[in-house]
Amino acid sequence: MHLYLASTSPARLATLRAVGIEPIAIAPGVDEEAAVEAAAADVPGGVLPAPDMVQLLARLKAEAVLDAAVLSEAGLSADELDGLILGGDSAFELDGVVYGKPHEPAVARARWLAQRGRSGVLHSGHWLIDHRGGRVNGAIGRASRATVHFADDIETAEIDAYIATGEPLRVAGAFTIDSKGAGFIDRIEGDPHTVVGLSVPLLRKLVHELGGRWTDLWNR
Repeated sequence: MHLYLASTSPARLATLRAVGIEPIAIAPGVDEEAAVEAAAADVPGGVLPAPDMVQLLARLKAEAVLDAAVLSEAGLSADELDGLILGGDSAFELDGVVYGKPHEPAVARARWLAQRGRSGVLHSGHWLIDHRGGRVNGAIGRASRATVHFADDIETAEIDAYIATGEPLRVAGAFTIDSKGAGFIDRIEGDPHTVVGLSVPLLRKLVHELGGRWTDLWNR
């Protein structure tokens, strides 16, 4: 059973490979900022709660794979699409404020100065479409969360050195637990895979709820 990953995240790809799944990765090409802005316009206060935001983007990414143009960019055709399609998205919440990827060094630095010695919540959205047999048979999704506790003895020089690697610029919350940022995390409450961006236990449950078998995805 094929798994199509509607994401270009190296961390999600590595996570799936580590549990025995070699997915077919497809860049979904979703305008995330525009999608969130449009959805937030219908919400009181104009701000989407973090779980709703990551679920919205996860769903849009998975659904984008059904578009012929997106498939063509990936070198595939609609006739070849046969399996499960997974979309994912993550965001970090600190003091009720939701943060995505910082992109700029100055932004990442400000976030680290604010979050060292403190705790925040990493939200990861999942949306799984059953496209076995070449047609949509159903879809399901849920968000997972994990609380991240940052060390309180992180030196500013360490923060600057970490930002200089470029790693925190490309990830939600400006940190990782599976690479250089791991040393700055004291502990995690919840599924650690959620912090990487894909909860493996939750994915297994979603596969089962769609009538699939987790072990049928093992192809490595």
